Amino acid sequence: QVQLVESGGGLVQAGGSLRLSCAASRSVLSIDRMGWYRQAPGNKRELVAAITSGGNTNYADSVKGRFTISRDNAKNTVYLQMNSLNPEDTAVYYCNAAVITGFFRDEYSYWGQGTQVTVFS
Repeated sequence: QVQLVESGGGLVQAGGSLRLSCAASRSVLSIDRMGWYRQAPGNKRELVAAITSGGNTNYADSVKGRFTISRDNAKNTVYLQMNSLNPEDTAVYYCNAAVITGFFRDEYSYWGQGTQVTVFS
Protein backbone atom coordinates (compact mmCIF):
# COMPACT_ATOMS: atom_id res chain seq x y z
CA GLN A 1 0.00 0.00 0.00
CA VAL A 2 3.01 2.31 0.38
CA GLN A 3 5.71 2.98 -2.18
CA LEU A 4 8.93 4.63 -1.00
CA VAL A 5 11.49 6.46 -3.14
CA GLU A 6 14.84 7.35 -1.60
CA SER A 7 17.45 9.88 -2.65
CA GLY A 8 20.46 11.73 -1.26
CA GLY A 9 23.03 9.00 -0.75
CA GLY A 10 26.60 9.29 -1.95
CA LEU A 11 30.22 9.67 -0.96
CA VAL A 12 31.28 12.06 1.78
CA GLN A 13 34.47 12.74 3.72
CA ALA A 14 34.60 11.95 7.42
CA GLY A 15 33.21 14.85 9.43
CA GLY A 16 30.89 15.89 6.62
CA SER A 17 27.12 15.81 6.25
CA LEU A 18 24.44 14.28 4.04
CA ARG A 19 20.66 14.52 3.94
CA LEU A 20 18.63 11.51 2.85
CA SER A 21 15.06 11.87 1.56
CA CYS A 22 12.25 9.32 1.45
CA ALA A 23 9.15 10.23 -0.54
CA ALA A 24 6.05 8.18 0.30
CA SER A 25 3.09 7.50 -1.99
CA ARG A 26 0.59 8.68 0.59
CA SER A 27 0.38 11.00 3.58
CA VAL A 28 3.06 10.29 6.17
CA LEU A 29 0.43 11.11 8.78
CA SER A 30 -1.45 7.96 7.73
CA ILE A 31 1.63 5.79 8.34
CA ASP A 32 2.05 4.66 11.92
CA ARG A 33 5.84 4.71 11.89
CA MET A 34 8.49 5.69 9.37
CA GLY A 35 12.16 5.12 9.85
CA TRP A 36 15.62 4.67 8.47
CA TYR A 37 17.54 1.41 8.75
CA ARG A 38 21.05 0.63 7.59
CA GLN A 39 23.02 -2.47 6.75
CA ALA A 40 26.82 -2.44 6.63
CA PRO A 41 28.84 -5.21 4.96
CA GLY A 42 28.79 -8.33 7.12
CA ASN A 43 26.27 -6.84 9.56
CA LYS A 44 22.56 -7.23 10.16
CA ARG A 45 20.12 -4.48 9.29
CA GLU A 46 19.69 -2.09 12.22
CA LEU A 47 17.35 0.75 13.09
CA VAL A 48 18.92 4.19 12.80
CA ALA A 49 16.01 6.54 13.50
CA ALA A 50 12.22 6.47 13.46
CA ILE A 51 9.29 8.85 13.72
CA THR A 52 5.67 7.98 14.53
CA SER A 53 2.56 9.56 13.06
CA GLY A 54 2.26 11.48 16.32
CA GLY A 55 5.74 12.97 15.93
CA ASN A 56 7.64 10.92 18.50
CA THR A 57 11.21 10.06 17.51
CA ASN A 58 13.85 7.59 18.58
CA TYR A 59 17.46 7.01 17.58
CA ALA A 60 20.12 4.39 17.81
CA ASP A 61 22.65 5.26 20.51
CA SER A 62 25.42 5.32 17.93
CA VAL A 63 23.83 8.21 16.00
CA LYS A 64 22.06 10.19 18.70
CA GLY A 65 23.24 13.79 18.69
CA ARG A 66 24.54 13.51 15.12
CA PHE A 67 21.48 12.43 13.09
CA THR A 68 18.03 14.03 12.99
CA ILE A 69 14.87 12.54 11.49
CA SER A 70 12.17 14.94 10.34
CA ARG A 71 9.24 15.12 7.92
CA ASP A 72 7.49 17.47 5.54
CA ASN A 73 3.82 16.54 5.69
CA ALA A 74 2.91 18.55 2.58
CA LYS A 75 5.51 16.69 0.51
CA ASN A 76 4.86 13.24 2.05
CA THR A 77 8.58 13.09 2.68
CA VAL A 78 10.77 11.99 5.59
CA TYR A 79 14.35 13.19 5.91
CA LEU A 80 17.44 11.98 7.70
CA GLN A 81 19.99 14.73 8.33
CA MET A 82 23.36 13.13 9.03
CA ASN A 83 26.12 15.27 10.52
CA SER A 84 29.62 14.47 11.78
CA LEU A 85 29.75 11.34 9.67
CA ASN A 86 32.43 8.74 10.32
CA PRO A 87 33.48 5.59 8.43
CA GLU A 88 31.36 3.43 10.76
CA ASP A 89 28.29 5.08 9.22
CA THR A 90 29.08 3.52 5.84
CA ALA A 91 26.13 1.30 4.88
CA VAL A 92 23.14 0.89 2.62
CA TYR A 93 20.36 2.98 4.13
CA TYR A 94 16.74 1.85 3.73
CA CYS A 95 13.55 3.79 4.27
CA ASN A 96 10.79 1.85 6.04
CA ALA A 97 7.08 2.43 6.55
CA ALA A 98 5.05 0.45 9.09
CA VAL A 99 1.25 0.39 9.09
CA ILE A 100 -0.69 -1.28 11.89
CA THR A 101 -4.16 -2.39 10.87
CA GLY A 102 -6.90 -4.93 11.48
CA PHE A 103 -8.64 -6.36 14.50
CA PHE A 104 -5.48 -8.16 15.64
CA ARG A 105 -3.24 -5.16 14.95
CA ASP A 106 -1.28 -6.78 12.16
CA GLU A 107 1.83 -4.81 11.18
CA TYR A 108 2.61 -4.37 7.50
CA SER A 109 6.10 -3.22 6.60
CA TYR A 110 7.21 -1.55 3.37
CA TRP A 111 10.75 -0.86 2.21
CA GLY A 112 12.51 1.48 -0.15
CA GLN A 113 15.15 0.30 -2.59
CA GLY A 114 18.06 1.46 -0.44
CA THR A 115 20.70 4.10 -1.03
CA GLN A 116 24.44 3.74 -0.49
CA VAL A 117 26.23 6.04 1.94
CA THR A 118 30.03 5.83 1.94
CA VAL A 119 32.17 7.81 4.39
CA PHE A 120 35.92 7.93 3.77
CA SER A 121 38.84 9.26 5.81
